[in-house]
Amino acid sequence: MAIVFVLVALLVVAVLVTGNWYVWRRLFRDTTAGPGPVRRIGAAVIVGGWLLFIGGMVASRTEAPFTLQRVLAWPGYLWLALTLYLLLALLVGELVRPVLRRVLERRAAGASEREAEAEPEPARDPIPAGRTAEGAAETAEKPADGAVAGGAVAGGSTAAGVGGAGDGPSRRLFVSRVVGGAAAAAAVGTVGYGTYGVLRGPKVKRVTVPLAKLPRAAHGYRIAVVSDIHLGPVLGRGFAQKVVDTINSTQPDLIAVVGDLVDGSVKDLGPAAAPLAQLTARHGSFFVTGNHEYFSGAEQWVEEVRRLGLHPLENARTELPHFDLAGVNDVAGEDEGQGPDFARALGDRDRARACVLLAHQPVQIHDAVDHGVDLQLSGHTHGGQLWPGNLIASGANPTLAGLDRYGDTQLYVSRGAGAWGPPTRVGAPSDITVIELASRQA
Repeated sequence: MAIVFVLVALLVVAVLVTGNWYVWRRLFRDTTAGPGPVRRIGAAVIVGGWLLFIGGMVASRTEAPFTLQRVLAWPGYLWLALTLYLLLALLVGELVRPVLRRVLERRAAGASEREAEAEPEPARDPIPAGRTAEGAAETAEKPADGAVAGGAVAGGSTAAGVGGAGDGPSRRLFVSRVVGGAAAAAAVGTVGYGTYGVLRGPKVKRVTVPLAKLPRAAHGYRIAVVSDIHLGPVLGRGFAQKVVDTINSTQPDLIAVVGDLVDGSVKDLGPAAAPLAQLTARHGSFFVTGNHEYFSGAEQWVEEVRRLGLHPLENARTELPHFDLAGVNDVAGEDEGQGPDFARALGDRDRARACVLLAHQPVQIHDAVDHGVDLQLSGHTHGGQLWPGNLIASGANPTLAGLDRYGDTQLYVSRGAGAWGPPTRVGAPSDITVIELASRQA
């Protein structure tokens, strides 16, 4: 097992080194005429960006001073996103590069042909008086040695210009600068827009979910679902306030916080999470753990959210007027003896009543089906967060985002309100979802 881990680690390092060398080569080496400060600065930027990212990761795992975590996290995590899109943009540029070269070569060849056609024929000297035409012709056939040499030089120069051999290096440099500049602009624009989308705050998404067992009196019942807020060194109290204000603006009957609320300890992030005390709903706010709570100590956060007025559902169930609401711990808690226990949360319930389950990860749907759950509410996937990360996330989860059905059980997966790592989303906008339950008897 150790050998496999070492081999995988070496493969990852090799891929990272190769990818970053490629980025440096295309952005800095190929866009400069020779060695110089630009190439050295480019290498320093790439190495420095990765050092900031690694430093931010290490600081968050070693309980370094929170100020240091914030200083390292912002540039380090943004560099991770920027590198991804620089690499993708440059790879797309490989398709453009030969096309652009051919266009420039054809334009150069066409210009040379037009110059040749426009060149006038050399004028003939008049025959001096007293000389015969035959003598003049003989003289013309024997030009002076200097004229021969001059004509050879001029002819060679013209041929080189028409062939474009001298323009090859400058043409390649021009193409590299165009492709590199366009790739850099595309990457910066993509990351900038994706970061703005996160910091602006999540938008409200509304989904109607019919439940066969839901009584008519509960028709139109609204559950505000929020997941993956990820309060930490990057997203702090201001972001939490935006999330709370957005949720309260929907005037829900119940609020479900389905895990990954934080990335850090209560000591560091308690002030950031304080706005959660303002959450308001007719039947209260409920919380289940996500995998990230166990990275920093889930027990302390369970107590903290309880202090803030939320109701933690630790493998537990509460009976609301028209349906059961249950919650299970995240699977990451298994290493600490606090994993999900579906039998404890759902084993003795009345299956004639509708049941809504809060479970952080979509993979828990199969246990939900076995226990007769009507609707499971989850998060965890972020919808992929950074395209093409959705391709990986969809392979690891039964449902990436949105509403799906598994037998008699429906699963809704939120893309989440925040972001992990880079405060950036591309192709997976953040959301807070208002689930409106519908009775088929209505």
